[in-house]
Amino acid sequence: MLYNAYEFQRSMLASASAWANFGAELLSNPANPFAYFGGGPVLASALEVFAHAAAPRGKPEFGLNHTVIDGKEIDVTESIVLRKPFGQLKRFVRHGVEGGPRLLIVAPMSGHYATLLRGTVERMLPFADVYITDWRDARQAPLTDGRFDLDDYIDYLIEFMHVIGSGAHMLAVCQPSVPAYAAACVMSADKDPCRPKTLTLMGGPIDTREAPTAVNTLATERPFAWFEQNVIATVPMNYPGAGRKVYPGFLQLAGFMTMNLGNHMMSHWEMFKHLVQGEDMEAEATMKFYEEYRSVCDMTAEFYLQTIDVVFQKHALPKGEMTHRGRLVDPAAITDIALLAIEGERDDISGLGQTKAALTISKNVPAAMKRHFVADAGHYGIFNGSKWRNQIAPVVEKWISAHGG
Repeated sequence: MLYNAYEFQRSMLASASAWANFGAELLSNPANPFAYFGGGPVLASALEVFAHAAAPRGKPEFGLNHTVIDGKEIDVTESIVLRKPFGQLKRFVRHGVEGGPRLLIVAPMSGHYATLLRGTVERMLPFADVYITDWRDARQAPLTDGRFDLDDYIDYLIEFMHVIGSGAHMLAVCQPSVPAYAAACVMSADKDPCRPKTLTLMGGPIDTREAPTAVNTLATERPFAWFEQNVIATVPMNYPGAGRKVYPGFLQLAGFMTMNLGNHMMSHWEMFKHLVQGEDMEAEATMKFYEEYRSVCDMTAEFYLQTIDVVFQKHALPKGEMTHRGRLVDPAAITDIALLAIEGERDDISGLGQTKAALTISKNVPAAMKRHFVADAGHYGIFNGSKWRNQIAPVVEKWISAHGG
């Protein structure tokens, strides 16, 4: 019922968005006298803001067609290296460029597409041979594809590292910090030659008991059964994954929007003022951000619920109780992977100290192979924007270069 109700609302809003867009174009048309006086420009701007907010969205494109290395523009194309039922390994091929550290960027499976890390990829392209985990929208996965949970996520990462080959590096942003670290533990215990040379964890919930945020509180103040009963929905018949139990992306988006509702309302108010004043570039910047922010996808119910249970309620990893396929995930197994923990001082998703916990539990990693870096940034600013480009990315590059890059 929940998903069907959302689909009905989405179809209604899509129609309203189309009409609002038509009205905005009509009122701003140079041939229309109302475009120059009266309330025409104001109404057109209001309609454009509404049309943008209500428009339906699919999976965005990375759109990274080139990069610049040593002042020279290099063509870049996307290549699918490996396809799996719930995700694919994507590589950004830099034409005419040989060598460079191979880097797997692990994108979050938390309601948004991997394109949320477009800025992360773009900044690392001049330095590294970049791969990324491109996760599939669960509502597009037929029931015949089977299940996908946290154990499968870890298996995917290990397989991706095998495909990339030995000597590669791994960087995990936010949610995948836990499965990425777990994969490193499993591979280290097996003496896997393809284990990463370095593991960079950025704003990840390694130990959510440290500086708990509103997200952590929500996950702990309600019993596990509440999540099973209230946030899990069934994919309707108009999608390939019809009948699959999922945690819908629209619920995740609603949660993030309400967490900072005042800021989002002010952003849209500023967008409206920019449009009225003819400041199209400023308005477009805000629109581009929300174009990505509102593009959401579903997670399988089993993955979402296992993450709630293992990561946020039981704190299994920092307690040394996390298992993978019935086998203990042992942080002590990591001895030769250089660990870099990056946190945002103003992070309201993963509190300060939650990612640093990975360094604490890695007792057999030499001190010289562990580093904690705190940036003056919020959660999104850790991996996108000027702080990421100018302050954080150079730290990551230096770390990789110093440890087998």
